[in-house]
Amino acid sequence: MSSYLKVSGTKVVDGEGNEVILRGAGLGGWMNMENFISGYPGCEFQIRGALAEVVGSSKADFFFDKYFFEEKDAKFFKSLGLNCIRLPFNYRHFEDDMNPRVLKKGGFKHLDRVIDLCAQHGIFTILDLHAAPGGRLWEELAKHYANNKWIAGYNPLNEPTDPTHTAVITFYDRVYDAIRSVDTEHAIFFDGNTFASDFSHFGDAHKKWHNTAYSIHDYSVYGFPASPEDYVSSDEQRGRMKRSYEKKREWMDQRGLCVWNGEWGPVYARQQYDGLATDAINERRYKVLKDQLAMYNQDRLSWSIWLYKDIGFQGMVHVSLETPYMTLLKDFLAKKHRLAVDAWGADTSHVQHIYQPLIDHVRKEIPQENQGLYPFPVWKLSDRVGRLSRSILVTEYLVKEWAEHFRGKNEAELDEIAKSFKFENCMCRDGLNRILMANAELVAGQ
Repeated sequence: MSSYLKVSGTKVVDGEGNEVILRGAGLGGWMNMENFISGYPGCEFQIRGALAEVVGSSKADFFFDKYFFEEKDAKFFKSLGLNCIRLPFNYRHFEDDMNPRVLKKGGFKHLDRVIDLCAQHGIFTILDLHAAPGGRLWEELAKHYANNKWIAGYNPLNEPTDPTHTAVITFYDRVYDAIRSVDTEHAIFFDGNTFASDFSHFGDAHKKWHNTAYSIHDYSVYGFPASPEDYVSSDEQRGRMKRSYEKKREWMDQRGLCVWNGEWGPVYARQQYDGLATDAINERRYKVLKDQLAMYNQDRLSWSIWLYKDIGFQGMVHVSLETPYMTLLKDFLAKKHRLAVDAWGADTSHVQHIYQPLIDHVRKEIPQENQGLYPFPVWKLSDRVGRLSRSILVTEYLVKEWAEHFRGKNEAELDEIAKSFKFENCMCRDGLNRILMANAELVAGQ
C-alpha cells in the first residue's frame, strides 16, 4: 500500500483521490469476547476467572490465547470481494486494572498478526477499542501503528452511552489530540452517542477534527426475534427502515461529513432451536439484509457487518455443531438459549411469562414520567428489566456451570476444543455470503 486512506468530504479516498468504499465485517468474539458469539454466560472477565479456577491459570491462558482468524479466514473473506475488517479489542489486553497506565505490550502480538495477515490479502483493518479505559492507550496504539498504511483508521470508542451527551465530546477531543500528537495520517472514526445512533449534541465539534469520519450502527428491529411483525419488504417497512437510517446520519448529511456504518446486520434462526421455522425466518432476515444494502449503495456507504465468526447466531461463518466445543456444550447452550440470558437478540418466548409480572409491577408502581430512563427509547422499561434480571442476575449463576465442562481437561484436549473455531471446522452461512459477494461485485462494477 503506497499511501494512507483519507477522509475527503463525504468519501474515503486513496492517495490519488480515488473513492474507496470499505465493505467488510467485525471480528467480534476474539480480542473482545461476547457471550452470544462464543457461547459462554455473563461477561468475559467472569468466564476467564471461572475457567482459571477449574483448570488453573496456565491452562486457561493457553485456551484463551488460541488463534481465531488465520490464513484460510483471510482468503475466504477476500474471495467474497470484501476489503475491510473491523478489529474489536478490549483494553485489558494492553492495560491491567491493578497496574493502570502501564502498557502491556503482549496485546500487540495478536493485533499485529491479524493486521499483517489481512494486508497480505489486500484487506484493510480498522482498530476498534470495544471496551475502553481512557485516552492514553490510544496514544500508544497510534504510535505503534502510525506507519502502517493497511490500517484504514482508528475507531476510538465503541458505542458510547453518555446520559449528559457532553462527556463523550470531551473525551473525543482528548483522544483526538492524543492520536494526532503521534499520528497525523490515519483517519479517525468517531461513533455517535447512545450506541452510535445520536449525533444531535455534537454541534460544531467536527470543525476541529480533521481526517475524521462518523460511525453509525444501523441495526434494524426487523432483523431480530423481537421484530414487531414478519418482514415482507413492504413499502411501509422499507420506509420505516430508511427513516431510522437517515435519522442516524442526519447531522453528518447536513454538514457534508463522511459516514461509516460500523455495525449492522440481522441475526439468524438455528435449526436446533427453531426447527421447521428456521429457513422461513432466515429468508425474511435476508430480505432485511438486501433492503439495507440497497439503501447503503444509493449513498455509496462504507460498512462493516456484524459479524465474521461465531457459534451460529449472526456470523458469516460459524462453528460446526459436530466440533468438540459445540458437542461439549450442546445441552448448556440449549439451556442458555431457553433462559434468554444473552441480551443480544434474545428470544424470550420461553421465559416471558416469568418476567412479565415483574415488568407489570414496575410499570404499576413507577410514575409513567419516570419510566423513560436513559437510554430510552433505545431501551424501553421492559428491556431494562430484562437486562438487569436475566442478563446480569441469572446469567451470573451460570458462569461456574459453563466452566465445569472443562474440568479435568489437559492442554491437548483444550487445544482440540479451541480448534473448533478454526475455519476448516466452521460452516459458511451461504445465504448471507452470497448476498455480500453479489453486492461487492455490484459496487465494484459501478
